[in-house]
Amino acid sequence: MAIGNSIRRIRDEDLFVNGEARPGWIPATERMPAVGETVFCTAGVGVVTALLGKTGDGSRLLQIQLDDPTTKPFFAAASNILVAPAA
Repeated sequence: MAIGNSIRRIRDEDLFVNGEARPGWIPATERMPAVGETVFCTAGVGVVTALLGKTGDGSRLLQIQLDDPTTKPFFAAASNILVAPAA
């Protein structure tokens, strides 16, 4: 039985947030979002539900709940998150 390599199905652009998707938004490494703040990640728009330790690249680990209530919260590095600029 042949086993396929599922990693080949994932494109690089699907793994990293595109800064052009939200013009004017900044990386969370420049301004850390607060719990309850709206952010943009590779999965879409969500809300930060927890700020945790640091990741391997030195950025904070965030727990995010997407706007879709049927999804479970997940974790993402702040280096791969966009935040609305401060007003």
